[in-house]
Amino acid sequence: MDLLDISDEAMYFETPLAAEVQQLLDESGRQYRSQALDGSTEDDLQLTSVDTAEWALLRAYLQAPEHLSVIVALYRFFYYRHRYAEAVTMADRAILLSCRQLGLSEDWRQLGQTDLEQAAERSMSSTRFLLLALKGAAWLLLRQDQPQAAIERLVPVRAFDTKDQLGTADLLSWAEKALRREQIANAGNNVHLLGD
Repeated sequence: MDLLDISDEAMYFETPLAAEVQQLLDESGRQYRSQALDGSTEDDLQLTSVDTAEWALLRAYLQAPEHLSVIVALYRFFYYRHRYAEAVTMADRAILLSCRQLGLSEDWRQLGQTDLEQAAERSMSSTRFLLLALKGAAWLLLRQDQPQAAIERLVPVRAFDTKDQLGTADLLSWAEKALRREQIANAGNNVHLLGD
């Protein structure tokens, strides 16, 4: 969700993108808009194994698999196609690469407030991107009824963002309620949530 709010500004993606990779991203954008304008529906597009917009993105990914501009482009593509599992994969890839670039543990589950504060001192924009990628993945996981996985991604964000400037409090509350409902359903619906 929040990865969609991030533009392709250089402050987020400091490594220059090779011209041929940028051309593939541009081509994908043109193809995507063209398909939208000609009235192609998602069902029409699913009849082919890979449409032309996706093919251009996949070629860009093969050439620059660690460039965040390419990862975000794929995330957006999958998000808008409602292919949430694949969008989560791209969000998780962005999280891994961001951790690596910030000199953090690649296992984001180990990130604490101190780690993120130190990362913010190195690059606040990259740290913000990491936090938004975690939040975006959490939102998508909730859309797929995976509240536990969503909560795991929100914990580091809440540890750093104690004033809720990134707006994760409501998302975390939604995830916790969904997890309780799941636990109750697994217990044979013998208990009901108060206030739901």
